[in-house]
Amino acid sequence: MRLLFGAALLLVVLAWAVSACPASDREALLAFKASLHEPYLGIFNTWSGTDCCTNWYGVSCDPTNARVADINLRGESEDPIFEKAGRSGYMTGTINPSVCRLDRLTSLILADWKGISGEIPPCITSLSSLRVVDLVGNKISGRIPPAIGDLRRVTVLNLADNEISGEIPASIVQMSSLMHLDLRNNRISGGIPADLGKLTMLSRALLGRNQLTGTIPSSIATIYRLADLDLSMNKINGWVPEQLGKMPVLSTLTLDSNWLSGKLPASLLSNAGLGILNLSRNWIEGEIPDVFGSNTYFMALDLSHNNLKGKIPGSLSSAKYVGHLDLSHNHLCGSIPIGEPFEHQEASSFANNDCLCGNPLKTC
Repeated sequence: MRLLFGAALLLVVLAWAVSACPASDREALLAFKASLHEPYLGIFNTWSGTDCCTNWYGVSCDPTNARVADINLRGESEDPIFEKAGRSGYMTGTINPSVCRLDRLTSLILADWKGISGEIPPCITSLSSLRVVDLVGNKISGRIPPAIGDLRRVTVLNLADNEISGEIPASIVQMSSLMHLDLRNNRISGGIPADLGKLTMLSRALLGRNQLTGTIPSSIATIYRLADLDLSMNKINGWVPEQLGKMPVLSTLTLDSNWLSGKLPASLLSNAGLGILNLSRNWIEGEIPDVFGSNTYFMALDLSHNNLKGKIPGSLSSAKYVGHLDLSHNHLCGSIPIGEPFEHQEASSFANNDCLCGNPLKTC
């Protein structure tokens, strides 16, 4: 009987040991917490006790080994703690390198806290189990770790709306599982890696509102799954690769506010799957290709503030749908075609051209 009781007690102890996080993980989390200051909601008040797998806000563990698997802290959340306070979160401080001791971490989300600063710890690239890195909406500065490509399992890398500088690391093309890349609204400079096309799983590449230079790599057109490409508000020059218009899944292409020149590729206008195309505020020249058809469906087509000349293509009147159209501030001339796509457009869509006329402008 005593033997059976002892065995049962041992099983209970072992079960408790598996369900409780190891002391090393708890100490790493407490060091992580010590570098951050959240003054209003008190979410870190829950980070107490010996078991960080239970009731520690934003912390989740792997049930099979009780190792910390997820840190999910969002400053804009529908969680009751935010709703009760009636406010979004605000947090200052830095990301402590102690987070790198959580070697089973699969997601690191520290998003939309507005005040977190400092650099991304370079040691983060040693966390080989990471799948999600989301640090959007803070004041993080410095460079993207050069060895970011070591994170072969990461599917989401979101560093948008920070103060990150330096170049996009060449190693980023080694992130073979990457599906969502968002680096918008930072201070990133240099060129886009020429072999970005190696990211074959990528569905969104959002690099707008930075200081990127150089040309658009033609290798991007080989990313079969890419649906959303945003390179707007940079200093990118050269021509728009015609191959972009032949991408089978691409639905949104925003290249506005760059230094792009050359002619407008016909393939972009004839691609039936491309629903949003913004090439405004560049130096694109020549005539608008007359390649529209009954499958043309643009929710938004913005070619304004360029050097386009000639007539508005008559084939555009046969388009299935054109929602927002802006051809203003070019050198277009002649009569505005008649047809449904033009009937709901404002005069401002055609303003400041050389000699356009017809509805909704003055008659010819």
